[in-house]
Amino acid sequence: MRLVNDERNAVDLRTTPVHLGLGSRAKPVGGFAWDPEVLQAYSAAVAADGAEGRMVMIFDGDGPGDHWESHPAGDELVVCLSGSVTVTRDVDGVLDRVLLAPGEATINPAGVWHAVDMEGPASILSITAALGTDHRLRTDTRTAERVGTPSPEEAP
Repeated sequence: MRLVNDERNAVDLRTTPVHLGLGSRAKPVGGFAWDPEVLQAYSAAVAADGAEGRMVMIFDGDGPGDHWESHPAGDELVVCLSGSVTVTRDVDGVLDRVLLAPGEATINPAGVWHAVDMEGPASILSITAALGTDHRLRTDTRTAERVGTPSPEEAP
């Protein structure tokens, strides 16, 4: 994993997220993967941006999401690019659902657990706080399994 300094080339946001950092910097994240070691390296590389850093990425899918997630360090913007998407938030035990059509967006507030379900083939763009993301399996709502990036306090 490395932050790429050559901004002239096209970037596929489905495989290569872009990190938005302090000073209005935008750097592609080369060699990115949803792997604990890569996520740890990404966190270390962007730690100086703290809670202000953001990851921009496109996700394609079809069907219900398999996990809940929460971003304690900041809000997340979710934009439906194609298809139909339902974003479900767990706000103090009450489920709040927002249906998105192409071009529509919703904001998941910092610290609120949420899940994304694709109603058939769909694509979303997300702009997410880079540090502190937590995930938990969709079938287990009692405890959160940490598989995301470290919190701002845990970052090197």
